[in-house]
Amino acid sequence: MKIVGLIAATLTSSGFLPQIIRGFKTKKLEDVSTLMLLVIIIGTACWTLYGFFIGDLIVVMANTFTCATVVLLLIMKYSFRR
Repeated sequence: MKIVGLIAATLTSSGFLPQIIRGFKTKKLEDVSTLMLLVIIIGTACWTLYGFFIGDLIVVMANTFTCATVVLLLIMKYSFRR
């Protein structure tokens, strides 16, 4: 059963990587919603806390990584503004 969790964690955690790569290439992130990024940051932070409470390393690691990638996107969005 852990393999399903690992697969799910890998897929969902890597979901923002294409946007980060594209953002670095184009320096354009105006169309990325700030509200969406904030909601995902808060949600993944909550999932990370939940993972700590239940002692599930997969939940903690996946959501910590996802949260970090979304924070990076938010930073990029405001750093690349013209």
